[in-house]
Parts: sequence; structure tokens; C-alpha cells
Amino acid sequence: MTEILIKNADTILTMDNTRRELVNADILIREGQIADIGANLTTMGSTVLAAGCVVTPGLVNTHHHLYQTLTRAVPGGQDALLFGWLQTLYPIWSRFGPEEMYVSTLTGLAELALSGCTLSSDHLYLYPNGARLDDTIAAAGEIGLRFHPTRGAMSIGESDGGLPPDMLVEAEADILADSIRVIDAFHDAAEGSMCRVGLAPCSPFSVSRNLMRDTALLARDKGVMLHTHLAENDEDIAYSQEKFGCRPGQYAEDLGWTGADVWHAHCVKLDAQEINLFAQSRTGIAHCPCSNCRLGSGIAPVRALRDGGVPVGLGVDGSASNDAGNLIAEARQSMLLQRVANGADAMSAREALEIATRGGADVLGRPDCGRLEIGKRADIAIWDTSGIESAGSWDKAALLLAGPTRVKHLFVEGRQVVADAQITTLDMPKVIERQNTLARALAG
Repeated sequence: MTEILIKNADTILTMDNTRRELVNADILIREGQIADIGANLTTMGSTVLAAGCVVTPGLVNTHHHLYQTLTRAVPGGQDALLFGWLQTLYPIWSRFGPEEMYVSTLTGLAELALSGCTLSSDHLYLYPNGARLDDTIAAAGEIGLRFHPTRGAMSIGESDGGLPPDMLVEAEADILADSIRVIDAFHDAAEGSMCRVGLAPCSPFSVSRNLMRDTALLARDKGVMLHTHLAENDEDIAYSQEKFGCRPGQYAEDLGWTGADVWHAHCVKLDAQEINLFAQSRTGIAHCPCSNCRLGSGIAPVRALRDGGVPVGLGVDGSASNDAGNLIAEARQSMLLQRVANGADAMSAREALEIATRGGADVLGRPDCGRLEIGKRADIAIWDTSGIESAGSWDKAALLLAGPTRVKHLFVEGRQVVADAQITTLDMPKVIERQNTLARALAG
């Protein structure tokens, strides 16, 4: 029986049902779960000292395109809006293959882990040159993060009025067949699962109505979740109104894309009626503040979404539109943007952290994650608040106001993935070297 005791944390932010905050307390991990929380706990196993630290649940990333970690800060797309940015990057992505997918995912997940993330979704919607979802799943298994990959797709190319080039779209029958394959091969619905698969046609401007509808039917037959982009910016709204004669929320509802088993990325431009629709149906939102800023898309109405009862989590989005993958920094940005839009009291540091932990876990259908309480998974982030970032802070538990943006220790399913701010499961210098070599080859 494996036990680890996290000992004498200055503060533990549990994010449990009562949002308890414990002072000078311990957490006992046993066989991948939280066995006990309190003061003066003991163990016959190993001990990790947490004096001078704040302990939180591991952060949850609800939207990413991990393959894009190879295409950060690409010239020509640095100052473009969404559609122009995509048209700049599509030809580069068309040169990817299995190795690019694997290495980019490994790099992106390592970056997330160092920012306190223990569970990440991923939206992979293009499969050039033999690349498969399997490549990203293998990378997550190597680093040891909990993973929710989604089998994305694009089926409507430029010649049929879509945005992506024809060379990157797939036949819809092939998309559905491979969706069945990856679900049967990798999806684990059990509590504590390290890998759950979702289905994720890319967006209203790159797939057909039929594929959206058929994917929803397949997902519900297989018991997996649904994900796509929705209402990301003004161009997105205009496209929906021109092509479909309705706003994105109505489009989603008509095709079966609302419900607790659905989460949409961005939703920057939802109106009051759409917010009410998502609240009533318990449809989730992945809020991606830094990407929305980078692409000039706007500020998502997170305050109205939360107040209306819509489940909201955070996403870093792709590292070609962020261009970072730091989830604790994303939580701070979310807090700041709501204050810019709605006033200084619009969102507290603790609420933003809740969105980044418990909120994201709930969006992904993972109530076993995102909170620190007995019986939940031992996904735990330990933040050292004894350094320069928190020096002089009167409330070190308000991490998003004055705290580190790199985690000291990180546990996933009770296994230590980060120790003393270093990834334990990978040879990071070799990963970075390979990543940069691949990026230079693509740029050349």
C-alpha cells in the first residue's frame, strides 16, 4: 500500500462543497486517492514537506490544441484576427506528421504541468501525413497527466465554402469510423480514469450540419462527451447568420449540441438568450481569456455565465494563439478581464481559482477531480509562497494576486510529476531540443 503525506502546509484551499481553507494542515495520499485531510496526520510512507506553501487541487485545462505548441509566434499570424490567423497556419500544420504531434503534445503538457495543471483536454482536429489521436495519447501517458483528448475533425474545405484548405479535410464516413476506433481503444469511463475520449468536430465553419448531428448521436450511443468551438468572435457570428440563418446557440441546440455532456470553447459573443439556453441545459463553457485577447476576439461574459448557472472552466487554447500554456496565469487573466469589463469587485482571486480547478473538472464531467476531499483523486498542486513573488503578501492564499506562476510539486493520481519545479517523468532538455529542431524544420 503506497502512502504519501503532504505535511504542514501553510494553507490548503480545498475547493470542496463548503470551500474550506485549512491552516497548518496535512493531506494523506493512499493508492491514488486522498485518504485524509487535517492536522497532525502520520504515515509509514514518504513525506513531502509543505511549510511555506499553499496547496490547491490540480488545475484543469478544458480547451487546448496541443499540436500548436510547435507553431508559437509565427510571423504573418501574430497580428491577425481568427480567420486570417487560421489561414496563415493551415499550410504549416499540413506538414505535420506523427512525430510533430507527439513531441508538440509532450512539450505542451509539460508546460501545463509546471503551471499546476493535472488534467487537460485536447482538441485535435487535423490529421495530416498519418498523424492520429493515438500520438497525443501516447505523450500524455509518458508524462503522466490525466488526459481528455477529443477526436476533432474538419470536413468542409475551401472548395465547398469552408475555411480550411481541402488538403486538411476528411471524408465524414472516415471521421465517424475513426471516432469509433479511438473510443473503443482508449476511452475509460471509470472513476479515476487517466484517459477519457470525446468527439469534437472543429467548428461551424469547417464541418457540415450532418456531421455535427451524426457525431452527437454517436457520442451519446458511446457515452462520451462533445466539444467544439462556438461564438468565438464577430466573424464567427456573421458566418453562422449568413450560412445557417441563426445565431450559434440556436445552431447548437438544433443539432443536439446542448446538455451536460457538451462543452463549447470560447463563447465570447453569446447573448442573453444563449446564456439562458446553456444554463437551462447545463451546457459547459471553456473560457480562454489569453487567446481571446491575442486574437482580439473580445471578453467572454463569464460573470453573466456564472451568475446564470452556466458551468465554466478555463482553457489555455492553442499555443499558436496564446502563445503560452500557463494555466495559473490564465486564471489571473480571467479575473482581470472580468474586472475590466464589470468593475473591481466582479471576480475575486478565489473565484477565479475555483473556475480553474473545480469548475473545469465539472465541465469535463470529472467530479472525482478538482477538489481536495477524502475519496477524491490525489491531483494536488503545491505552490511555494516563500519566494519573491509572494514577499510582502498579507494573504498568500490569494495566489492570483501575488503568487508564483510555477508550481513547486505536482501530484497526479498520487504520483509525483513535478518535484522542486522540475518535471520528474521526462528528460526535459532532450524534449526541448527535439521540439526546437522540429520547429526550425517547419519554418525552413
